[in-house]
Amino acid sequence: MRSPLAPGIRLIRAVSRDSWYRGLIIVMTFLCYTCYHMSRKPISIVKSQLHQNCSAVSGGPHNASANSTWCDWAPFQNSNYNALFGALDDSFLVSYAVGMYISGIFGERLPLRYYLSGGMLLSGAFTALFGLGYYWNVHNIWFFIFAQILNGFVQTTGWPSVVACMGNWFGKGKRGLIMGIWNSHTSVGNILGSLIAGAFVSKAWGLSFIVPGIIITGMGIICFFFLIEYPEDVGCSLPQHHEETNLQKDEETPPLPSSSSTEEIYNGSLRSRVNSVNQSSTDLVLPEQPAAISFLGALRIPGVVEFSLCLLFAKLVSYTFL
Repeated sequence: MRSPLAPGIRLIRAVSRDSWYRGLIIVMTFLCYTCYHMSRKPISIVKSQLHQNCSAVSGGPHNASANSTWCDWAPFQNSNYNALFGALDDSFLVSYAVGMYISGIFGERLPLRYYLSGGMLLSGAFTALFGLGYYWNVHNIWFFIFAQILNGFVQTTGWPSVVACMGNWFGKGKRGLIMGIWNSHTSVGNILGSLIAGAFVSKAWGLSFIVPGIIITGMGIICFFFLIEYPEDVGCSLPQHHEETNLQKDEETPPLPSSSSTEEIYNGSLRSRVNSVNQSSTDLVLPEQPAAISFLGALRIPGVVEFSLCLLFAKLVSYTFL
């Protein structure tokens, strides 16, 4: 006696081919930007190790009572350590803000898969570079500032790329729901970054940067091999096809012929076949991609300035507590 088809296989067959590809894009872009946020978090965790209360730390030298900064990492052992920490934060944020303008321009003119995967590889390299200062015994503040500036620039490759890829695959009708769920990658990345950095900070704080750098590099390699930029690249329907209303479908449906003559129906069918063969060469032409928009052109789009100001103050509040 043969058993019915397995429930898991029935579930797989019930999901359409387009849905599988769209699900892949959601997961891929979610993991990519999760890694971006994960690699930004270690600096906030490691600060407590670079300058700490050495009187509460055991295992110090014999003259530890005379040297209250023996456990701090130079140059953060001095009284101006808060200013140095601020310089590290500012160097990353300023370079990130400046690089975002440049990244948006290049992101629309370069292949998304190359741009995103390349940015992830460089982000992993510069994140790990900060941690290598621990093993190279670097005590020059400019080394860490330089690593933060480079990392801030390459981190800007993430957001424009993943948003553009999601826009290519999903239409306007369900974009609000999908983007609301998908945007949780920010919180997930911050949580993972805190957990990974916290696991190594008390033993060797350099690993708090190196391990996230390795993870985002590995994800960048996966992105290079599996990210699909446009649905037409794999024969999937365009996103607007899923947002058609019943009225639009009815308008596009040709009316039934008013004549019941068999000869007219036959001749009309024959002519339509001949026309379809003659036009087959033009039907195979791939659709052209839209031209990249300029900076001033983007500002003219309704709502861009308003939403930008809203995001400005939202980020101002969030980064105040970070």
